[in-house]
Amino acid sequence: MHRFRVSPMTVRPASQIVPVAQRAALILRELARIVVGKDETLRLALACLIARGHLLIEDIPGVGKSTLAQALASALGLKYARVQFTSDLLPADVLGVSIYDERTQAFRFHAGPIFNAVVLADEINRAPPKTQSALLEAMEERQVSIDGQTRKLPEPFFVIATQNPVEQIGAYPLPESQLDRFLMALELGYPDATAERELLAGGDRRARIADLAPLADAATLVDWQREASALHVAPALLDYVQALLAASRGHASGAGTADTGARRGLSPRAGLMLLNAARAWALVGGRPMVLPEDVQAVFPAVAGHRLAGGARAGALAAQSLLRAVPLP
Repeated sequence: MHRFRVSPMTVRPASQIVPVAQRAALILRELARIVVGKDETLRLALACLIARGHLLIEDIPGVGKSTLAQALASALGLKYARVQFTSDLLPADVLGVSIYDERTQAFRFHAGPIFNAVVLADEINRAPPKTQSALLEAMEERQVSIDGQTRKLPEPFFVIATQNPVEQIGAYPLPESQLDRFLMALELGYPDATAERELLAGGDRRARIADLAPLADAATLVDWQREASALHVAPALLDYVQALLAASRGHASGAGTADTGARRGLSPRAGLMLLNAARAWALVGGRPMVLPEDVQAVFPAVAGHRLAGGARAGALAAQSLLRAVPLP
């Protein structure tokens, strides 16, 4: 078992953390009734939201990406919008547009779907680069500038983007600079036999979303985000994160990029994102401080698309790094 020397003043009392974990467990249990057989993916998605990040899902149509986004928004009591990205989608279709009102003789802004708390950007890699950039800039800045006026996006704000396999016609991979805007990248994959049988016997799961009672609200989510950011990280854990970053760049003996399958190393910003995700994972688990196991749980999802440009290949590279770098 890993032991960290920490001052009692730096670790929050467990009594402040456990209620959050209990509420999160209830939310995840309700989501698992709709998105069947994807418990770890659901927890990662919730942790991604609590860490103030965005989620990229790379997968084929029909495996539950839209259902996951809509169910998550409903369970958390957040406004939801879905945008189907196509080759003719314009930035104004996502952000909004100012239209002249003859009655008032002034321009009136009509907000686009980006002004919802949870936005599903479906098939983002089918849209032209200009539209992709408009969305990703809004994700990074959490505001949009239209007609010289800056408009804040809601808090919390969470984008779930889906990306088709690049071998499909009309699909193009996102540039590395845009991939880096996503905290996590995941594959849903096909359900196992048991989950698939439950899906077939139970009918369309999306019909159950309307009956899903909200178990939180926007203010609660913002509080959870603050609590996660305040979780303690021991110096020994920072050493472990730095060792993972160094190994990804080929600086650690026996853990170079050639050995792990990684095409590029992790940036300092990736390290910060990894810590944010680990804090959120620990909060959902009811722990008042971050453990190495929390870092390991989120590392493939956070680092994979940064190491190898895709969720599947990147997850393999991330697992190789975890095996190569010893625990503190």
